[in-house]
Amino acid sequence: MLPINTGSRNRRCRIAIVSTGRFHVLDLARELHLLGYRVAFYSVLPRRRAQRFGLPGCCHRSLFLYLLPLVAISRVAPRSLRGYVEHLLNWVVDIAAGIFLRECDVFIGMSGLCVRSAQAARGKYGAKIFIERGSRHILSQKEILDLIPNSRRETVSNFSIKRELWAYEYADVIVIPSHHTEESFAMRGIPQAKLFRNPYGVDLTMFPPTQRDTNRNTILFVGTWSLRKGCEVLWAACEENSSWHLLHVGPVGDAPQPNSPRFEHCEPVEQANLVEFYRRSHVFAHASREEGLSLVQAQALACGLPLVCTDRTGGADLQELLNDPKYVTVVPPDDVAALSRGIEKALAISENQTGLRDILGPAREKFSWSAYGRRYADEIERCLKEKDDALG
Repeated sequence: MLPINTGSRNRRCRIAIVSTGRFHVLDLARELHLLGYRVAFYSVLPRRRAQRFGLPGCCHRSLFLYLLPLVAISRVAPRSLRGYVEHLLNWVVDIAAGIFLRECDVFIGMSGLCVRSAQAARGKYGAKIFIERGSRHILSQKEILDLIPNSRRETVSNFSIKRELWAYEYADVIVIPSHHTEESFAMRGIPQAKLFRNPYGVDLTMFPPTQRDTNRNTILFVGTWSLRKGCEVLWAACEENSSWHLLHVGPVGDAPQPNSPRFEHCEPVEQANLVEFYRRSHVFAHASREEGLSLVQAQALACGLPLVCTDRTGGADLQELLNDPKYVTVVPPDDVAALSRGIEKALAISENQTGLRDILGPAREKFSWSAYGRRYADEIERCLKEKDDALG
């Protein structure tokens, strides 16, 4: 991860970002715009929703109206067909973005999505290609997901594998969020010089330090209740400790939900409302088997919750940013005993928290989206300088 450089920027640089939805790249688009770059964000996101997350209208290039029928189908398709519809949507978005793409010096595209659009950026405009990969190398991800017990679905499609591997080869830079994702690429022979590790940020105004408002030992998990997230392992750890209450916020996936008075499920809420769940909780636990860097972990830390996570969640990268690493406990995946011990340790830390729970302290700014954007801008400038030097 590069240090933050507050020096001069190539403010005439034109940056195109292509995605189906918001993800973290909308935050990236906003921050690069604030740094003075000329940013165009191509997606199926309606303009009003993009502006709700701070993206100026001048940066927005919506494909929504062109793809409205397909977007509507993707939202109502039965579970058995969602994978096929998603592949079709990605394929069409990629083609549409390539057609409508305007001149750019740097192209930033989501891995598995951008093939035609990346080719258009380089072929038409000679742009440098940045590919965003939020998870491990696709083959490493497949190996992990294929080993999940009781999983009855196709974990990674051949369609995705083909497009991902093409993108890794075609990219000038592969952007990943964490050490464990970086290692998965290195193990597959991707040169270190091609990888740029940059942990995601968090909206610090939306997730301020909080005070405890309950005496019950409440363990919080935010995300899909699924086998990939290791939710059955998390419940097994909580089930062994009769004084613990597990609170889940998010959709229900393929993992069975516990039938217990010590388990509480809440349907997904708007991001701005998550702070209320962080406020009433003591520890955030994330038992995921495979995830690049879960954004909710940084939100929880920003709100003052000690974090217990596996070494495949990116939590270790957040721990590096803290002045006091004790607030993050990293355990192996699929280890109920280790997870239980980690939660017990975190609860002991939580009991000593008084007043506002400010875990980030002086390191708070390092967790911001603006710091994330500046690190990214440094990498863009480095890449463009290499291009200029090569041209003489």
